[in-house]
Amino acid sequence: MVKLNLLNFILLQCQQQQGAQQDGMSSLMSFLPFILIILVFYLFIIRPQQKRQKERQKLLSGVKKGDKIITAGGIHGTVEGVEDKTVLVKIADNVKVKLEKNSIATIIGVTDELEKKN
Repeated sequence: MVKLNLLNFILLQCQQQQGAQQDGMSSLMSFLPFILIILVFYLFIIRPQQKRQKERQKLLSGVKKGDKIITAGGIHGTVEGVEDKTVLVKIADNVKVKLEKNSIATIIGVTDELEKKN
């Protein structure tokens, strides 16, 4: 009788351990969709956006005197001078405007070559 009780106790403990392991696996499986969603967001949204930002920074840092540009507001002009964060743009005869580099939408010629590569 003592052996039977001991055997029942051991079987009960084994079943509880298996149940605990299954609970651990089920909680992991419940987080799996969230992990997959985060992975998809990173691969299809965050990573390409970071790549575009790096290309844009490289484009803006490569602005030099004589480049023809189009601003975000649609103004066409020629770069007359370059500083750290600003550029001096000639938009007409005797009309020069100082703009932030971030307001440059495209550099004519350079941007076209980048689009052909992609």
